Amino acid sequence: MSKVSVVIPAYNEEKTVGAVVRAAVKAGCVDEVIVVSDGSSDGTADAARSHGARVIEFEANRGKAAAMKAGMLAARNEVLLFLDADLLGLDPDHICRMVQPVLSGEADMCVGVMRGGRPATDIAQAVAPFLSGMRAGRLEAFEPLRTLEEAGWGVEVALTLWAREHKMKVREVSIIGVTQRMKEEKQGLVRGFVARLRMYWDIVRMVPRSERARR
Repeated sequence: MSKVSVVIPAYNEEKTVGAVVRAAVKAGCVDEVIVVSDGSSDGTADAARSHGARVIEFEANRGKAAAMKAGMLAARNEVLLFLDADLLGLDPDHICRMVQPVLSGEADMCVGVMRGGRPATDIAQAVAPFLSGMRAGRLEAFEPLRTLEEAGWGVEVALTLWAREHKMKVREVSIIGVTQRMKEEKQGLVRGFVARLRMYWDIVRMVPRSERARR
């Protein structure tokens, strides 16, 4: 059976990245875990290493898409699973459930959708599951990462549109009991709100870019 490389882009996530790495390391379907510390100024890199991850460190913050690309290029397996570093409640079974349809050939890409965690994240993912940072696929499913380093938080939209345009089989997998820390919890109300606005801008600007590429 093929093995899986887990890639976790992380920016100042020392409080949660260790638990995410631990769940991935314990998953029987996983061969390696790579954390890309995207210019973190806290203990993110050390926390990831202490739980068994191979760590790539950027000196400065380059954005989520650039971190994902670095992890993809460093991975030694054809099947990748991207995870957010701020997930709460993730366990090894969740991880293998997300990658199994890809490993079996039933899907080209699997998107993990949080359910039963807490209302804020459940509602957000019910409305826009295509924004989930939990997604598995073979290398070809993540081809846009090679040219979209500046996509930032809009990278999930770009990947979703790529899969749709190339008629890939995409399956949503419910991930029960998992949630994530909100930006306002991590950065405070004002800074978190500003970060959220930047994320929404990245998402919005990716749509016309992808439409132009399709033409």
